[in-house]
Amino acid sequence: WLWLSQVSTQLGESVALVTDELDRMGRIVNDLLLLAKAEQPDFVRIEPVDVEALTGELHDKIAAIASRDWRVESVGTGTILADRQRLTQAVVQLAENAAKQTDDGDLVALGTSVVDGEARFWVRDTGPGIPREDQERIFGRFARGSTGGRTEGAGLGLSIVDAIARAHGGQVELSSRPGHGATFTLVVPPPKIEART
Repeated sequence: WLWLSQVSTQLGESVALVTDELDRMGRIVNDLLLLAKAEQPDFVRIEPVDVEALTGELHDKIAAIASRDWRVESVGTGTILADRQRLTQAVVQLAENAAKQTDDGDLVALGTSVVDGEARFWVRDTGPGIPREDQERIFGRFARGSTGGRTEGAGLGLSIVDAIARAHGGQVELSSRPGHGATFTLVVPPPKIEART
């Protein structure tokens, strides 16, 4: 019976390892498909988005990610034209990254602003920061920073955030110094009005 119990335990551990690896591979495939879709014109579905309401929803979602000191440090007001689901996806990804770079109880702040029709959504963490030599590279596919030893992942998260920003005609800004955390800001400009001829 002891032998049978050991075989059963080993089999269970093997199944758990295989299942975990299949889940990881599935996430990578889904992320790659998402990045491929980012090249399509229907990747974003533009609609009016109330930034103040979205900020509250974002905070509720990210506060469930990990045991951090999640704070809202600024709330933008106004309505923008954007894809609410894609913005949520981008900010949640930034918050997941911040959670991976911080420890239980550490501060992670969410902020939004709207000025002259331009919306900004940011996540600020108090983690180790990002070395200057990594700051541009980390937005590439499969790229990870030199502090990436702290985390698992395929290195696709920031390229997805960047694709969402670009699909809105915007960009992602990064402000970081080693030892002083990082702030990632998703910038969504007002839509361009095409001149009629």
